[in-house]
Amino acid sequence: MKLKSLMLGAAAAAAAATTAQAADLPVAPEPVDYVRVCDAYGARFYYIPGTETCLRVGGRVRTQVIVNNTLDNGAWGNRDSDGYSWLSRGYLYLDARTATEFGTLRAYVSMYSTVTNGANSASLDNAYIQWGGLTAGLLTSNFDIFTGQTFMGVVSRNWSDQTVNQIAYTAAFGNGFSATIALEDRSHREVGTYGGTRAPDLVAALGVSQGWGSAQLSGALHQVYPDRANAHQTGATNNGADDSLGWAIGGGVAVNIPMASPGSNIFFQGFYADGALSYIGAGSTVGGVAVSDYGPTSGTSTGYSLSAGAYIQATSTIGLALDGSYMDIDQPNGATDLSRWAIDGSVQWEPVSGFVMGADVGYANTDPDNASDVDELLFGVRMQRTF
Repeated sequence: MKLKSLMLGAAAAAAAATTAQAADLPVAPEPVDYVRVCDAYGARFYYIPGTETCLRVGGRVRTQVIVNNTLDNGAWGNRDSDGYSWLSRGYLYLDARTATEFGTLRAYVSMYSTVTNGANSASLDNAYIQWGGLTAGLLTSNFDIFTGQTFMGVVSRNWSDQTVNQIAYTAAFGNGFSATIALEDRSHREVGTYGGTRAPDLVAALGVSQGWGSAQLSGALHQVYPDRANAHQTGATNNGADDSLGWAIGGGVAVNIPMASPGSNIFFQGFYADGALSYIGAGSTVGGVAVSDYGPTSGTSTGYSLSAGAYIQATSTIGLALDGSYMDIDQPNGATDLSRWAIDGSVQWEPVSGFVMGADVGYANTDPDNASDVDELLFGVRMQRTF
C-alpha cells in the first residue's frame, strides 16, 4: 500500500509538471495571407489575397496651363473669354486579370477628376471587360488608328479619336495579324442634330503589328436620321431630310525608325466619310462653322482628312514630336463648305522614369467658302507623374 501510494503521488506530480510546462508553451500564431507578386502579366501585378486574380494599381497626376487662342479676336484678346486654362487632374488605374481555360479574363478601369479654372469635374475614362477575344465596355473606337504624337496637342488635329461604348470580337491570326468586328454606340459620333439614338455603328478593322511598326484598315457604317423638327443650319422644319446610311473608310501605317534612335517613329493615315464626318475628325462646329452629316433639306455631307506625325527620341530623356492634319468638307444644298489644316509640335523631358515635363505649341486655320478665315494659335506647358 505504501508503494502504491508513492507511485500515485509521483504520477500526480508528473501530470502537474506537464500541465505547467504546456501552459508555458507559446500559442501558435494565426496564418498570415501575405500579398504575393504576380509575374504572369508583367511588372507591378499582385495577387488579390484569397484569390487567383492579379491586380495592378496605378495612377497619374497632371497639371498644365494652356494660353488660349491669341490671334484675331481669339480668347486672349476677348475680355469675355478665358485667356488661359489651368488644369490639374488626378487619374486612377485598376487592371485585374485572371487565367481561365478560355484565356485571360481582364477587367480594366481608369477614371479621373479635374479642376480647370476653379471648376470641378469627374469622368470615367475607360471601363471594359475582355475575355476569349470579346471586349465589352467603354474604350477607344476600333476604327481609330493613330491619335497623335505630341505631348499635349493644344490644337485639335483632324482624325478619328473617340472613346465609345462597344462590344467587339477580335480574332488573332498569328504573326501580328488580327481582325475586329464591333458594334459601337453612335451617340459619340453624331455630327449635327439627331432625332434620337436608333442603331449602333458597325465597325470593322484589319491590323498588323510587327517589329517594323504597325498598319490598319478601318471601315464603319453609320445611320443618318436628322431631327426633322430642328434643321441644323436653317432653323426650319427639316421635313425633306430623309434617313440614309453614312459610311467611312480609313487606313494608316506607323514605321519605326531605329536608325534615327530607338523609340522613334513616323505615321501616315487618311480617312474618307460620307454622312459620317466624326470619322474624319469633324465636330458639329469647325472654326465656328456649323457642320452636319446631312444637308439642310436632303443629301449627306462628304469629306476627307489626311494626317501625319513623327516622334524622335533625341536623347535618352528628351523627346521631340510633330503632328499635322488637313481636312476638307463638302456640305450639300447651299450649306457651307470648308477646309482646315492644323499643326502641333512639342518637346518633352523625362529626367526620372515616369516624370515628364514639356511644352507644346499649335496653329490651325479654318477656311470657309463664304466667310473669313479663322486662325488659332495656342501654347501650353505640362508637368506629369505616372506611377
